[in-house]
Amino acid sequence: MESHSNAIAAGKRPGHLILIAMAAIGPIALNIFIPSMPGLQAALGTDQGPAQLTLTLFLLSLAVSQLIVGPISDRFGRRPVFLAGITLYIVASLGCAFATTIEQLILGRVIQAAGGCTGIVVARAIVRDLYDRDKAASLIGYITMAMALAPMIAPTIGGFLDEWAGWRSGFYLVGGLGLVVLALALAQLHETHHDRVTGQSVGRIARNSAALLLEPAFLGYALCSSFGSGMFFAFIAGAPFIVTKVFNLSPSVYGLYFILVSIGYILGNFLSGRFSQAAGANRMLLFGNAFALVGLALLITTTLLEIAGPLAIFGPMCVIAVSNGLSIPNATAAAVSVRPKIAGAGSGLTGFLQVGLGALATLAVARLHDGTSTPMVAVMVSCGLIAVLFLGLALWASRGRPSG
Repeated sequence: MESHSNAIAAGKRPGHLILIAMAAIGPIALNIFIPSMPGLQAALGTDQGPAQLTLTLFLLSLAVSQLIVGPISDRFGRRPVFLAGITLYIVASLGCAFATTIEQLILGRVIQAAGGCTGIVVARAIVRDLYDRDKAASLIGYITMAMALAPMIAPTIGGFLDEWAGWRSGFYLVGGLGLVVLALALAQLHETHHDRVTGQSVGRIARNSAALLLEPAFLGYALCSSFGSGMFFAFIAGAPFIVTKVFNLSPSVYGLYFILVSIGYILGNFLSGRFSQAAGANRMLLFGNAFALVGLALLITTTLLEIAGPLAIFGPMCVIAVSNGLSIPNATAAAVSVRPKIAGAGSGLTGFLQVGLGALATLAVARLHDGTSTPMVAVMVSCGLIAVLFLGLALWASRGRPSG
């Protein structure tokens, strides 16, 4: 493929460390702040509603910004777009730290998410610039496995910082981490998208991106990964209530058992990294969705039998998390491979769909809430079955396509 040969001809590839750092910086900013949300209400004289917007609008900005960042990186290159994004992230993080009103903090969080999303989008696009689809899936699996550690430890660090130095300290930390990533990028982030077409108008860029929505293979892979993610988002929307209100256990029990979910996701991503190149993305997706169906069957069984206790939901969810680790890297790599020359647009649109459908899944669980675990289970099963349907579309549409 031309883009691969050009990147190789350039002689320099970004190291895996910088790609992991780029992809992790956004999730760190999201998760490190969560323990500080109750404290900032008193500090800024606000209540829960506006404070919640610092999380909700962060996620919205993270989703929408990916639609913009991806095509721009196709037009102007991966390196300059990420350097601009990480600089914006640093400035916004410091702006959050100095915020004196909730409105200023919300604005800072929106801008922080927009800057942070460039790392997620550009890192995936760079991987696809350099490698064929199955090798890209393998590397994305390893990157995601390392990335998954950030959400695991960030809330713990954020809680400690909040108690030790106040809610603003977390923003100082992520701003400092942003500076470190910027320094790494200046030294190691070499341009990989050398066959981009210059002189394209904004309208042309937008039309190229929209054209992906007319590609059945892209829709199949992207929506398979997105509805797969929806199972996870539905779980985190419903599980805390089930643990504390249905099982009458403490929030700390939820935090303890959630480690099983993280371990499952990391294991799935490790298996993707280890076997995707040899087995191929489509075969890994079949394995991943099979795991999801097994996990959902276990969850339905424990629900119908009214089995109580954390393992009744966290055990099946661990299996589903393994399936996500198997499926999401491979579906993402396959989606951005449909039109490799606009891999940035594919990466951005895929990320938007994943976050957006995840948000809809959490909303569905909240709207269907009836005091039991049934709404969560119903949304998870629906997402899992729809993911299988879109995998079928992807496999049908990709028949005869080269995997490179």
